Amino acid sequence: MGFTVFILIIRISLLLILASLPVFLLAELLLRLAVPGLPGALTLLGTAMLLSAFAVLIIAGLLGIFKIIIRSALDYFSSKQRVQRRLWFVQARQDQVKRLFYFKVRQIKYFNELSRKRLLKLNNRKHIRSLSKAIGKDLLSIKAKLPGTTYQQLQQDHARYRSRQDVEALLTLQQKISTLV
Repeated sequence: MGFTVFILIIRISLLLILASLPVFLLAELLLRLAVPGLPGALTLLGTAMLLSAFAVLIIAGLLGIFKIIIRSALDYFSSKQRVQRRLWFVQARQDQVKRLFYFKVRQIKYFNELSRKRLLKLNNRKHIRSLSKAIGKDLLSIKAKLPGTTYQQLQQDHARYRSRQDVEALLTLQQKISTLV
C-alpha cells in the first residue's frame, strides 16, 4: 500500500465520521417529532458508521506500522546495509588502531627518553668518578710542591664538587691544578 492509499483511507474515515453527524442530527430530530422506531435505527446506523470510521483508521494505522516494521527489518538485513555496517566497523577498527599506534609511539618515545636519561646519568657518574680519580692523582703528585693550606683547600673543593656531582666545577678545579704545576 502506498502513501496515496493511506490518504484515501483517511478520507473515507473522515467522510464516515462526517456522514454520521447528520444521521445523529436526523435521529434527534425524529425523536423530537415523536416518530416511533426510526430514531433508534438511525442512532444504531450513526453509531455503526462512527465505529467503522474509527476501526478503519485504527486498522490502516496498524497495517501502516506493520508495513514500516517489515520494510525496516528487510532493509536492515539487506546486503547493502550489511556491507555498510561492515564498512563502519572496519573504519572504527582502523581509527582504533591509529589511536593505539599513536599512543604506543608516545609510550616508546617516553620509555626511550627515560632510558636515555638514565644512561646519561650513569655515564656522567662514570666520567665524574674518572675525573675525580684523575684530580686525586694530580693532587697527590703536586702535594709536596704546594703549601698545606692550599693543598687542603684544593682537597676540600675536590670533595665538595665530587659530592655535588658538579662536572664544570671539577673541570675548572683540574685546570686550576694544572696551572699550579
